[in-house]
Amino acid sequence: MKFTYYPLLAAATIATLSALTACNDAKTATAAENAASATAIAVDSASTATITTAGNATAADISTGSPATIPASKRADAAAILARPQVPILCYHQIRDWRAKDSKGAKDYIVPVEQFKAQIKMLADSGYHSILPDQLFAYLTTGAPLPSKPIMLTFDDTDLDQFTVARPTLDKYGYKAVYFVMTVSLGRPNYMTKAQVKQLSDEGNVIGSHTWDHHNVKKYQGQDWVTQIEKPTKQLEEITGKKINYFAYPFGLWNPEAFPELKKRGMDAAFVLAEKRDQQDPLFTIRRIIASGYWSPRTLHNSIVQSF
Repeated sequence: MKFTYYPLLAAATIATLSALTACNDAKTATAAENAASATAIAVDSASTATITTAGNATAADISTGSPATIPASKRADAAAILARPQVPILCYHQIRDWRAKDSKGAKDYIVPVEQFKAQIKMLADSGYHSILPDQLFAYLTTGAPLPSKPIMLTFDDTDLDQFTVARPTLDKYGYKAVYFVMTVSLGRPNYMTKAQVKQLSDEGNVIGSHTWDHHNVKKYQGQDWVTQIEKPTKQLEEITGKKINYFAYPFGLWNPEAFPELKKRGMDAAFVLAEKRDQQDPLFTIRRIIASGYWSPRTLHNSIVQSF
């Protein structure tokens, strides 16, 4: 990736510059986990997990009321949520062709353009319907029906190619997605602008929070919660004109101490990567897998079936 992680520095100017190089080291570790998972795949593409569905309904047919419309008394407990079949959730980062300087590890997070288009076409040809977080929340907490073969598509870090390449590709198949925005990058070269983020939201996609500068949540203390979560979330709400309900942990790294802090700041659920969910609060450790740049469409499909 184009980021190299550094701890937050005291000087605001240095912090801003270093923030734009945040994603590499811990992501490589997660990539190894996904790659190891992929090597274990021996599942035929026909074997798909059974999830409560609404027959052949599309995502548009399903109620998309926000979590605020579901009273706490009507929500399932942790055991019931954990017992429901997991919905496949893919995590993408950069959508661009590989360059000579890209490392082997970085290529897990960089999906070449034609490979990405082939992966999305495979999902459509296989009958997958994209869903959004409110639908997932309702399913997990109340058992609300989902469309047949639901899948969630998520994009981290605000890269411009998510708007210029991913967006039109998804539009071709009627898919919507979740874009987890790192606000320090807004308007910088090779990243989305505020206007593009608003356009994604206006077009029916969901904007989520991904911190200010990708700092590791496990290291937060004191004012970090304001700098990394509270202020960026308010900024995204100002940009979109909508409440921001969902969060993705940088590097997929989390700890239980983060849950009450995220809830205080309006989050209803949070997304990790390919590790086990918290047994007491699974809504704040919803699993995703990274869609690797190395994977063919069939390998991606098999990984979806095997991982979820």
